[in-house]
Amino acid sequence: MKTGASLPNVTFRTRVRDESVGGPNPYRWQDMTTADYFAGKRVVLFSLPGAFTPTCSTYQLPGFENGFADFQAQGIDAIYCMSVNDSFVMNKWAEAQGLKNVTVIPDGSGEFTRKMGMLVDKDNLGFGMRSWRYAAIVNDGKIEAWFEEPGLMDNCPEDPYGVSSPETVLNWLVAANAEVAA
Repeated sequence: MKTGASLPNVTFRTRVRDESVGGPNPYRWQDMTTADYFAGKRVVLFSLPGAFTPTCSTYQLPGFENGFADFQAQGIDAIYCMSVNDSFVMNKWAEAQGLKNVTVIPDGSGEFTRKMGMLVDKDNLGFGMRSWRYAAIVNDGKIEAWFEEPGLMDNCPEDPYGVSSPETVLNWLVAANAEVAA
C-alpha cells in the first residue's frame, strides 16, 4: 500500500449492542462498509496480528487508546484498530482492554487485509492467515501516511514493532502539522 492510494471497499460484519434484542447477549449483526468508517474523516488505522496477543495488548492498542487526546490535537477524528479476527473476539478484546477511544474493526475473513496487501501466513504460530503489523493516517478514505513494519513475509520468525507504534505515528503528525504551519 502506498501514500495516496484509496482504501479497498469492503463490508465488515460487526456485532453491535442493541438492548431491544434482550437476553444475556443483546447484540445484533450490523454490516459496516469502508465508507462508513472512513468517509469524510481523518483517522489513524492500525492493524495487528491478533486480539489478545502480547505486543498488541500491552503496547500498541493501549498506546493509541491512552494517547487519543494527543492525536485529536493533531487533527485526528478517530482511531481504528483492525485485526483478522471476528467481531465476537474483537468486541471481547475491546471490553477486556476497557476501550473508550479506539474503535475495533473486525476483518474476520481477512478480505480488507488481503486487498491492502498485508495478509500473511502465521502458521508458524498456529494463527493461520493474519495481518502484518502496520499503521496509516487515512484522510477521507485515502492513505496520507503509511507505517509498515519491516520484513513483511509469511511465517516471519519475529514480530517487529516500532514503525507502527503510537509514538511514531504521533511524531509524524506533529512534524507534518508543524511543516504545514511554517
